[in-house]
Amino acid sequence: MDTQSLRLFVLATETLNISAAGRTLGMAPAVASARLAKLEKLLGAELLHRSTRKVSVSLEGQDFLPYAREMIEQEEAALAAFGKGKAEVSGTLRFAAPSTFAQLYIAPLLPAFMDAYPDLTLDLHLSDTQFNLIEGSYDLALRNSILEDSSLTARKLANDTRILCAAPDYLETHGVPGTPDDLAAHRLVAFKDLEPRALVSDDGAKATFDLHKASHRLIVNDGLTQVRVTLKGAGISINSLWAVHSELNDGSLVQVLPGYTLADNPALWLIYPKSNVVSAKVRVFMDYLIQQIGRSAAWAGS
Repeated sequence: MDTQSLRLFVLATETLNISAAGRTLGMAPAVASARLAKLEKLLGAELLHRSTRKVSVSLEGQDFLPYAREMIEQEEAALAAFGKGKAEVSGTLRFAAPSTFAQLYIAPLLPAFMDAYPDLTLDLHLSDTQFNLIEGSYDLALRNSILEDSSLTARKLANDTRILCAAPDYLETHGVPGTPDDLAAHRLVAFKDLEPRALVSDDGAKATFDLHKASHRLIVNDGLTQVRVTLKGAGISINSLWAVHSELNDGSLVQVLPGYTLADNPALWLIYPKSNVVSAKVRVFMDYLIQQIGRSAAWAGS
């Protein structure tokens, strides 16, 4: 299969402009259209929907896109192994991450990374709602849960210790829980759902953070909002240390039940589609984040 046509297809999905994608590869518009048509004929599927006004990616095109990218990466790796060509850090890197973490820790690092790799375009998708990597054609994502999908690979970025905390004013008004059982008498703030969260003490005792038993419940689907409402006295919430370490240090939040943390040993993971070859753009961005964040996490000493 002609990898230059694959490159054209990938560029066209990113720009939604076949002529512009062709020009990037040194092709005249007519040549670019003909090459895409030949690729579609070979595959027996329409990869791009074309009209006089716009270009869009078909369902078949969305399915084929990750394979096209991998074939290009395989070719680059094979050429590099024989000293022919080089694994260039260029193109577009599609990266999905939780918006709260990205705002605090990733966004400040991006200017220096962009200066180091001027031929690379970063396409960031930031939301506290998780994306499907394969369906969304993402190259890389940051997640804070255990990897279960066998089609994905993960590298650990950092530990993600989670603790219970509340504002001093809230604790002054409602009292300080002495045991996990005391949580039932308090207002509890939860992220996304009402599912009970397992807690474990330093000596191995088990307990739960159960909103069903709380006197008052607030559910949010945005991490920054959870921190803000906790600061304003909405109740007791479970938060990652990376999200609240500054507030703990300045006293605007206080750790509740300090002997307890979330029981599932959470961590921050960089995940990407499983492949025999990790593209240069994915590799350098992962290495950069691990170097800048994982090896000296700002919250590690909190």
